[in-house]
This record gives sequence, structure tokens and C-alpha cells, in this order.
Amino acid sequence: MDTSAYFWFKALHVVGFTVWMAGLFYLPRLFVYHVEAQEQPEPVQKALKAQFALMERRLYTIITTPGMILTILMAIGILTTEPEVLKETWLHAKLALVAAMVGYHFWCNHIRKQLARGTFTWTGQQLRAFNEVSTVLFILIVLLAIFKDQFPTNLATWFIVGLVVLMAVAIQLYARKRRLDKAKLVPENQP
Repeated sequence: MDTSAYFWFKALHVVGFTVWMAGLFYLPRLFVYHVEAQEQPEPVQKALKAQFALMERRLYTIITTPGMILTILMAIGILTTEPEVLKETWLHAKLALVAAMVGYHFWCNHIRKQLARGTFTWTGQQLRAFNEVSTVLFILIVLLAIFKDQFPTNLATWFIVGLVVLMAVAIQLYARKRRLDKAKLVPENQP
């Protein structure tokens, strides 16, 4: 194995993955704001939707997609330096999760285009739940990359999984509370 090439591929793989994940974590949040801009009066609504569409397009095309491409290319580079790893079960599981992340990436683009056309029908709450998909995939991919065939299944692992689930539930409950508080501020005679 050429260790010099391996370390360069690995370093750039981590950089690409970090950039890609940053984009996939932020893009659905922009989708939430885009959908919730619908609640604003005109002309604010139109300006917000145009701004979010621009931000979504730039984030997807200038940051997120190049991050994905760099991640995949550097992964291929890593595999050329150590092809024997292709026989390992953990890598097959990791590659399946990465394929799911790539699918999620393109699903985000589909949503982005629908939002730009004004044909998207999901609520902000549904998009908040959608945003958690990348988080779960990210955690599983990192755990597989670190632990490989010794994937942890002990009590500490389940504690961490529980904390992640608790955090996701807390985020959803907080969002619900904010919506209810906002609804209380609207006078009863207004729609």
C-alpha cells in the first residue's frame, strides 16, 4: 500500500465528507424556512421565497454537490490503495449507507426544484423530520468507519443512540411549542 497516497486520499475524503454533511444538514433547514415564508404577508413572502431559493441553489451546487463528489472520488482513491478492504462486511454496510446518503442528496435537489417552482406540498414539520434522515445516516456511517467489524452493541452504544433520539424528540417538541406560542399571538378574528 502506498501510504503517502492513502493519507492524502483519506484527508481529502474527510474534508469532502465534512463539506457534504454541512450542506445536507443546512439545506433542509433552508427548506423549512422557505416553506414557512408562506405564512408571511406579501411582498415579504415573495422576497423571502426568492432569497431562500437562491441560497438553496447556491448551497446545493457550490458546496454540497462538490463535497459529495470529492467524498466519492477520494473514497475510490482510498480503495485503490487498499483493495483488500472491499471483502469486508462493514464496508459493504457503509457503502449501502453512503448510497442512501447519495439518494438523500438527490432527493434534496428534487425538493429544492419543487420549492423554486412553488409546487412543494410538505409542511415545515415534515421537513424537520426529513432533516433527521441525514443525521441518522451520518452517525451510522461514522460509527462503521471507526469501529469497522467491531461495531459496538453494548450499553454505552444504546445510551448514545437514546441520547440522539431524545435530542431529535426535544427538537420536534420545541418546534411544536414555538408554533403553538405563535398561534396564541394571532388574534382570534384573524385567519
